[in-house]
Amino acid sequence: MTQDTTQELDSEVSSKADVKPELPENVRVRFCPSPTGTPHVGMVRTALFNWAEARHTKGTFVFRIEDTDAQRDSQESYDQILEALRWLGLTWDEGIDVGGPHGPYRQSERTEIYKDVAAKLLDAGFAYESFSTPEEIEARNAAAGRPKAFGYDGFDRNLSEEQKEAFRAEGRKPAIRIKMPDENISFNDLIRGEIEFKAGSVPDYVIVRPNGDPLYTLTNPVDDAMMDINVVLRGEDLLSSTPRQIVLYRYLMELGIAKQVPLFGHMPYVMGEGKKKLSKRDPESNLFLHRENGFIREGLLNYLAGLGWSISADRDVFTMEEMIENFDVRDVKANPAHFDLDKAIAINAEHIRMLEPDDFLRRSIPYLFKDGAVSAENWDELTDRERQILTDSVGLVQPRVRLLGEVSGMVASLLSEEEYIEPEADARKQLKDSAAEVLDMAVATMAEIPAEEFKAEHVHEVLTAELVEKAGIKPRLAFGPVRVAVSGRRVSPPLFESMEILGKDLSIARLAELRKHLD
Repeated sequence: MTQDTTQELDSEVSSKADVKPELPENVRVRFCPSPTGTPHVGMVRTALFNWAEARHTKGTFVFRIEDTDAQRDSQESYDQILEALRWLGLTWDEGIDVGGPHGPYRQSERTEIYKDVAAKLLDAGFAYESFSTPEEIEARNAAAGRPKAFGYDGFDRNLSEEQKEAFRAEGRKPAIRIKMPDENISFNDLIRGEIEFKAGSVPDYVIVRPNGDPLYTLTNPVDDAMMDINVVLRGEDLLSSTPRQIVLYRYLMELGIAKQVPLFGHMPYVMGEGKKKLSKRDPESNLFLHRENGFIREGLLNYLAGLGWSISADRDVFTMEEMIENFDVRDVKANPAHFDLDKAIAINAEHIRMLEPDDFLRRSIPYLFKDGAVSAENWDELTDRERQILTDSVGLVQPRVRLLGEVSGMVASLLSEEEYIEPEADARKQLKDSAAEVLDMAVATMAEIPAEEFKAEHVHEVLTAELVEKAGIKPRLAFGPVRVAVSGRRVSPPLFESMEILGKDLSIARLAELRKHLD
């Protein structure tokens, strides 16, 4: 659905827009992605809002897969969707790998169900065979003075049996279309309020292709009906298909297949750069890229929860437990939400600081291993020295990183046993003409400190007295070269605490080596 369509729909929201419907007593929601690509943030937000509504109402969260598009679906994407939900902790009560009374939960395993329902819709007169080709539909529209792309004109609704047989004799195979009633279709959206589609604005639509393949327009409502889904929370891009589904639910109720027409809530678009809808191809959209960069699930979920919903007007950071306690889909805003990567990172930083130190370290190890900073991919296989340094430095690092991907830059120099750390480009630019003299003085001063007294506070006091107070060097020029020598970086964990972790000998060696490289 286009932005223009959304604006047209906005004009149809009645004065009852603020009177949202009551939720059913036993909420049953579902998440039903198609395995056609890498999981993206829009998909995850849909899963999150459904999960949160189920948990808030103590309802049921159903997870199924819509995999009837053999040309686009892939096993890799299917596996990635499961991996994404499990990493994020969005557990489901019924569905894929869990089972339940309404299986199977993959559409590719439900083909016979769809054939049976389509046949019943035909027999009851709710659907009909349609032999028109796209070219014929366009030609009839043009002949009637309508735009060619106006859509289907209902030509096949009242074909006689003789006409149908004549088409079959030509080798044509029919699609199956649903008869749309000649009446306005309205519903009270959980997010947008009252919405009405005028009679005739939605043409009869195809539910089964001429080759017999069922379409989303059939499989999705049938699955919802048979799985007793009573609340459908989905993206705003599907809003234009809602009148079709409402009509089909009514027919399914007539056939005894559905118990009710579910309540609908259409979540706002997530917008990217330039006020455009966030595309699957946008880097900000890629869930696993965010994980690779060091987002933790708590931070990412917190940020995504704020794309259309808020826990309060003056609060951005909250836990998933707090979201569950407060979430009500009827509080979601209809306006598009903008994905702001800087804000997402800032919220993630807050959640990193909320982690227990041991949890923070264990989550950081895969990133450190990937960057070559440690010898193993998990905590238990690290060397004693690595574990000790990480334990000693966690209080210096955890408050200063925003993403787990930044941990390596902070602790790699502490974990390294090298005497020379090659300065990064921006750090080297900080070295002024006085750097060599400063390093010489620092080495001489530090050499006089007994090893057992080589503690952060004492080293700070001694170097300050010698370099700043006695030599009259400004602190920035006095300690900048020392920081570059110790860490190779312009920004690092606290300098003197880092030197204490490294120890006297390695700290002095690094200052001396940088001094040599300045010649």
